[in-house]
This record gives sequence, C-alpha cells and structure tokens, in this order.
Amino acid sequence: PGAGGNLAAELAARATPDGYTIFYNTSAIVIGPALYGKVNYDTLKDFAPVALTASVPMVLVVNPQLPARSVKEFLDLAKSRPGALNYSSSGTGTITHLASAMMSAQTGVQTQHIPYKGGGPALTGLLAGDVQMMIDLTANLLAQVQAGKLRALAVTTRQRVRGLADLPTLEEVGLKGFDLAASDGLYTPAGTPAAVVERINAAINLALQDDSVRQRLQAAGLEPAGGTPEKFAQLMRDESAKWLPIIRRSGATLG
Repeated sequence: PGAGGNLAAELAARATPDGYTIFYNTSAIVIGPALYGKVNYDTLKDFAPVALTASVPMVLVVNPQLPARSVKEFLDLAKSRPGALNYSSSGTGTITHLASAMMSAQTGVQTQHIPYKGGGPALTGLLAGDVQMMIDLTANLLAQVQAGKLRALAVTTRQRVRGLADLPTLEEVGLKGFDLAASDGLYTPAGTPAAVVERINAAINLALQDDSVRQRLQAAGLEPAGGTPEKFAQLMRDESAKWLPIIRRSGATLG
C-alpha cells in the first residue's frame, strides 16, 4: 500500500520477470501516472498484462434524507442550491472523486468535493448525512443500498448492473457517453516469457468459468471478465486515454 498503489506498482515493475511476481491492481494503475505527474514506472511499458479478472461498475447514491429519488431530481436540487450539496470521495484523484467530477462537469452542477482518507470514512460521512452524494464502486455500496441505508439513483456503465437491474444508467437519463467502471486485473513485469503469461491467463480464465467463483464475484458487485492478454493490454491503452482528460478537467493533482 501507499501513494495510491504507486509504491507496489514500482516494486512489481522492477521485479524479476520470471512469473513469480504477479501484481494485482485496479484502474489506479492507469490513473496514477496522470494524477501524480511523475512516477517511477511506465504503465504501458513496464508491465505484461495477464488477465482482466473483473469489471467493477459504479453507482450514484445519496443519503436517504435527501429529497431526491431520481438523477433528475438530484440535479434539479443541486442547480437550485449551487455549491450547497457535498459529495464524498476516498481521496483527491481517486476514481470516486473523478467520477463525481466528471458528472459535475457534464451537467454543470456545482457541488462541493469533500475528500476523506479512504473509502470507509467517505461512506461513513455519507451515511451520517455529513455529505449528500457519492459515486463509488458497487462492490463497496451494494450492501448499504440493499439494506435501505443509501438510495441508489443510477449506475455509471452503459449497461445496467446485475443486482441493481431496476436502476437506469446515467446515459439513459441524459448523460450521453457516460461509461465508467473500474478494471481489476493481474500483471507481471514486462519481459515475462509469453508462455508463462499464457499459462497464468489460462488458469484465471478457467477459474472465472467456475459457477461458484462467478457467483461470489457477482454477489460482491463485480462482473467476471477474463479474456486474452492482448485484449487486456488494449483495455489498458484505452483506459489511459480515457482517464487523462477526466483528471485534467477535475484539476486533481498529487504531483
């Protein structure tokens, strides 16, 4: 842990490429370089992508005390009270911050960002009513939504989410092109023999076909993925290109 995953990424990038050091990370691996300005690794050159294990959708939630039962009602309320509504995040430049900043930029609403030191405190602040809104991974919020402690308004992906099938997507309610999800996956250091990468990839894909594995991932709000190393590498390139302008628009920097 440390520096948004950058410390672990640097250690993994410098490890011997023999297949015995495997790095598990999320979208932080492509967000970090743009956020910190200078890191001691190159996301697209220093790693051999092995397998995308899961895609993790995000969900827009509000404190139930807020008189907003749809995205439109939330946006109308926010526009009627510029700067009066707050949203929490797990820290400046995290995916929870950037998703909310992207929605604000696209809709023109003025909401205040309240960064917390981690996802747990950010969720606690929302549950307590200290902040009114949050966009976070379904894996982190699903239990609170199902328990009625948070009101879910929409998901951030183009497709509706299993377990929240009644919720519209942000694109469905008018935010054209809005499509954000975290990507969980495995990497090895660049230079790891292709045969080793393929062997690990095959094992991951086999595990992801197991019903019990898929059910446990889905119950936690994750969508099982899989696929080839080449497909995962392309996703990394696409994600790098997508997140950079979002970070620039948000003004977030930790460098």
